[in-house]
Amino acid sequence: MVPVHRPLPKYLRISSDIIECIRSGRLDVGARVSSENELIRTYGVSNTTARRALQELERAGWAARVKGRGTFVRRGAVERSVDRILSFTKNMLQAGRRPETHLLGVHTRRKSQTLTIHGRTYTLKGPMAVIERMRLADGVPMMKETRYIASKFCPDISARDLTDSLYDIYERDYGLQLVELQQMVSAVSLDGTDLAWFELEHPIPAFCVEGVTFCGKELILEMERSVYRGDMYRFLVTARAQADR
Repeated sequence: MVPVHRPLPKYLRISSDIIECIRSGRLDVGARVSSENELIRTYGVSNTTARRALQELERAGWAARVKGRGTFVRRGAVERSVDRILSFTKNMLQAGRRPETHLLGVHTRRKSQTLTIHGRTYTLKGPMAVIERMRLADGVPMMKETRYIASKFCPDISARDLTDSLYDIYERDYGLQLVELQQMVSAVSLDGTDLAWFELEHPIPAFCVEGVTFCGKELILEMERSVYRGDMYRFLVTARAQADR
């Protein structure tokens, strides 16, 4: 029998052409990919086919769509170590990206906040400042975070520039040294109201990071709950063997 080679669907042929431009260097990282209208004119296809071609680029990890701006060639996923205390700002700078922070809200909470990690429940007693922020890299929303910060260690923190690195504020303005960070990473989905925050149209996998930060033995400085885009992050874990005793 002679195998029958079916032609690729039009949207796959278009996405393949764009991928070849990226691989050959004709489209650099950060460059804007042709829009739906431009693909329609170039290839003589419908808007549905053009849209599917761009969606295929996103699905394969070659590009990312920024709402209201277009589709851009993306870099590889940002790597974040879970065994180091490293701010988002420094993490992005190390990855060669431009960090940016949008303050979504801040208020004072009197009630306690609890979090269970590795079977142990931690309690941060009020009052505390609750800060919500959106973290971006090269203009792309990467992470949405909520932080609960003990007011007894950081009084009037709401008066500070909260678009700055909180770790820098802790050290510079309050003389605090971070001594331990315990985190738990779980898989979630970016959907519902979160899609608007991340400027996405369709649900995607994500990482939820919940953590407790200490500024001394058993002294809880903050708790956090952050959601990271799953298509733009990789979490690294370093494990060292211990000799049998």
